[in-house]
Amino acid sequence: MIFTENRLVKLFGVRYPLVQAGMIWCSGWELAAAVSNAGGLGIIGAGSMYPDVLRMHIRKCKAATVHPFAVNVPMLYPNIEEHMSIIMEEKVPVVFTSAGNPAAWTARLKASGIIVVHVVSSVKFALKAEQAGVDAIVAEGFEAGGHNGREETTTMVLVPMVRDAVKVPVIAAGGIADGRAMLAATCLGADGVQVGSRFVCSLESSAHQAFKERVAAAGEGETTLTLKELAPVRLLHNPFFDQVKRAYAQGATPEDLKVLLGRARAKRGMFEGDLVEGELEIGQVSAAFNEILPARTIIERIMNEFASARERLCNLGVATAS
Repeated sequence: MIFTENRLVKLFGVRYPLVQAGMIWCSGWELAAAVSNAGGLGIIGAGSMYPDVLRMHIRKCKAATVHPFAVNVPMLYPNIEEHMSIIMEEKVPVVFTSAGNPAAWTARLKASGIIVVHVVSSVKFALKAEQAGVDAIVAEGFEAGGHNGREETTTMVLVPMVRDAVKVPVIAAGGIADGRAMLAATCLGADGVQVGSRFVCSLESSAHQAFKERVAAAGEGETTLTLKELAPVRLLHNPFFDQVKRAYAQGATPEDLKVLLGRARAKRGMFEGDLVEGELEIGQVSAAFNEILPARTIIERIMNEFASARERLCNLGVATAS
């Protein structure tokens, strides 16, 4: 399938308008390189990395692919000055910013020749991102895993509203794991899609094998968006989630929730494989797949499903009224 006229394909210099999400503890250089080599845009998730670790991942990704890749930088994390300096020094072609004000870094990154994309969960923040000069916007719906919006706006509602509000390319995210969802996002006005949860269950994902298997086994209704008072996050249900639920029932304050969350809870669950006490971040769409596959196979399946779904749509035989 050829996307030569697609705005994201032109912007990123990739084969498909498909972006891998920059998921903390799951998106190291191996996954980013594998996705880029398969025609998408791979992303290194810098949010879980110390500066020297980020530099190592960037250099290993460069050695593993000749294709463009990106780094995702959540701006609420520490070390952002060092992260951005490394990104500019290493001449990373694309940066995805999230969880913060895009105006803080967009101009400096673009002055270094870097394409800048910002992740939003509302039209208000999409407009602010466009005003800040970003090259594209990720419109991420409530279905997504990881850090999320407080408004609980679903992808199907958010994407067309953002599309109508901005002129820059729009990438749909949240609940997208197959080609049918990719086509639906395109029909809603998106120029491409960002896929996160499905790539957690890839061979190249840096997530712990136990977490991958738990995600693959997840059923419908097994995730909940919570901890809005701190940073909204969608969690798989496990004993730690049960603790959070009980804390809310007992009237926990934000400070109580901070104490309960503690430090490195996501690392414990997603990277170290503690399925009992760890924080297990994943999207609703985890209920829709049950295999751990190579990233290339995932992309090939998505693109084949996209082509088949588009053909079915064209063959619906809808008659026009006379």
